Amino acid sequence: MVKSIPVGDLRDVALALSPPAVSQYLATHDWELEVRDEDVREIWQLPGENGLLGRIMLPLATDYVDFPRRFQETIRALATIYDWDPAQLVERIIATRADLFFVRLDQEMIDGTIPFRQAGTTLEALFRMMKAAATTADDPTHSHRGRRSAIVTEFLEENIRLGHTRRGSFVFTVVSRLGDVMPGHTVGIPQVPFPRTAMATLAKGLDSTRKLALHWDDSALERTGELGLSANLVESVLELTQPEDLRALDLSFDWAAAEPSPVLESSRIVIDRDAMAGLSRVRERLVRNEEPPRHEILLGIVRTLNRDDLGDGDEEATSIVLSTHVDGRQRKVHVPLAGTDYEFAIAAHQSKRPIVVAGDLSFERGAWRLTGEITVDRRLSDRST
Repeated sequence: MVKSIPVGDLRDVALALSPPAVSQYLATHDWELEVRDEDVREIWQLPGENGLLGRIMLPLATDYVDFPRRFQETIRALATIYDWDPAQLVERIIATRADLFFVRLDQEMIDGTIPFRQAGTTLEALFRMMKAAATTADDPTHSHRGRRSAIVTEFLEENIRLGHTRRGSFVFTVVSRLGDVMPGHTVGIPQVPFPRTAMATLAKGLDSTRKLALHWDDSALERTGELGLSANLVESVLELTQPEDLRALDLSFDWAAAEPSPVLESSRIVIDRDAMAGLSRVRERLVRNEEPPRHEILLGIVRTLNRDDLGDGDEEATSIVLSTHVDGRQRKVHVPLAGTDYEFAIAAHQSKRPIVVAGDLSFERGAWRLTGEITVDRRLSDRST
């Protein structure tokens, strides 16, 4: 016997869906349209071998006073016909015009939970992953620094959503809505919605990341856009794999039925421990390719003071780790300082005052570093005393 869906769940499901989304689902899943009153209602039937399996009325006029109740009744009827719970119903219907991206964390979970901080880090990394893929999809030559185009901003703010977790494992579900059907810009050639292009670029980039992590190929640096690659994308994958008890990162895509599936080598990418071991190398080579050494002036707080004995008498190397911003992101930058400059950094560290340093910024040996002729500007500190 089919369980009745509670009224509260019905309301939530109805808010997550729209009449056009339900109509598109019915049109692509064996339902037949009997009657359509333009902008008012549709009548659909589901034929079976031994007669009708179901018949529903789908309200279209959202400005009618009784629309919420009528739409919820339609949702309840569909759940009854298919014997689905609310989460299944939403996932199946939105999948018609939404690509689904599933991120499964394969790790030990005694009670089916993960640390709260890991969940937060995962969501942040997933957003950066979406941003990197969308940026590459829009402009394969983009530096991933500075502003993005309006189409990327709209994708990030309007088209991607966090969906329900699948049963049986801890899975983050990212929903990328394709939006309404768009007319083709050329007769006979349909226009691919940008959200689909972005998600296909993401799938391609993740597959390229796994392959390069296992077997590096220098030629990849000459076709990063074609491969969907960027340092930001690889960095987001690297962040997802940081938990020590993570065995694998299982990434898979379900493509919306309303659009032809993209031509890809794979819609499932599994990054196991062997691939994880090579991610840092891939990230470093992409960063060095995208961001060759450049002169930078950095403002930040001294987080760490380092003294390294070089083993030559009393000689030692001194340096600091500066907490600052690079291309809009918080970074730790290693800066070699000596003599009075290092003493100035010690005083700034003790008083928690910011300092300004300048030099050639590059990413080497897994860290951001200032090299070349390094200068310390003490005017900011002088004004703050």
